[in-house]
Amino acid sequence: MRLKDKVAIVTGGSSGIGKAIAARFGAEGAQVVIMGREREELDQTAAELQASGVQAIAVCGEVQSRTAVRSLVETTLARWGAIDILVNNAGICRTAPFLDMEEAEWDRHMDVNLKGTFLTGQAVARVMAEQRTGGSIINMSSVNGLAAEADQAHYNASKGGINLLTMSMALELAPLGIRVNALCPGFIQTRLTQPLIDNRDAFDSYLRTIPMGRAGQPEEIADTALFLASEDARYMTGHCLVVDGGQFSKLS
Repeated sequence: MRLKDKVAIVTGGSSGIGKAIAARFGAEGAQVVIMGREREELDQTAAELQASGVQAIAVCGEVQSRTAVRSLVETTLARWGAIDILVNNAGICRTAPFLDMEEAEWDRHMDVNLKGTFLTGQAVARVMAEQRTGGSIINMSSVNGLAAEADQAHYNASKGGINLLTMSMALELAPLGIRVNALCPGFIQTRLTQPLIDNRDAFDSYLRTIPMGRAGQPEEIADTALFLASEDARYMTGHCLVVDGGQFSKLS
């Protein structure tokens, strides 16, 4: 087991990629804390993880709230006494044409995607620094942080910010033994992308932008997150790792 007795926090952990990461980490021996906004879904996911043998608890809250992040950290420490891994997975993506984009939508994307990553990353890194045992922080970015797509200026900008935040964190935290990397998924089949998948004609057209010709699965991102969290990636920090079926190669 590559994460035996490690304590991992996964934000946005109640569904999709976050849920897959929590399950994968738990299967590798980690004690997992999932954070999300929807209490019912969060508790259901925690129950499913526990039923599969994973030591898991759920904390309800929003990552853009410093108070909620503080509660997340305090709850984790009260339960397991340490934090070894953080996956900053919580995020939103809503399409809107640039000329019609509302300021509130811009602010919401920056608050959840970028500010949330900063607040949670800072709070957990402070704990890791005090522990003096190092750690791994994984920030969930996107190929949209490297190449823009139309009608997503707020999302593209927030993910580009996450990439540079990741590099900045890595520079400052490396002397403390804390590694910080970003994952940049391409098109992954989740609840957020299901409407496009259900539109057969539109989806067939979109698949032409992906050399491998299919959508990725949450479990494939979870496998890559496991690599970054484990000792297998012990000499990697400040890296933005693309997992996209070759899509970025074509976009660039």
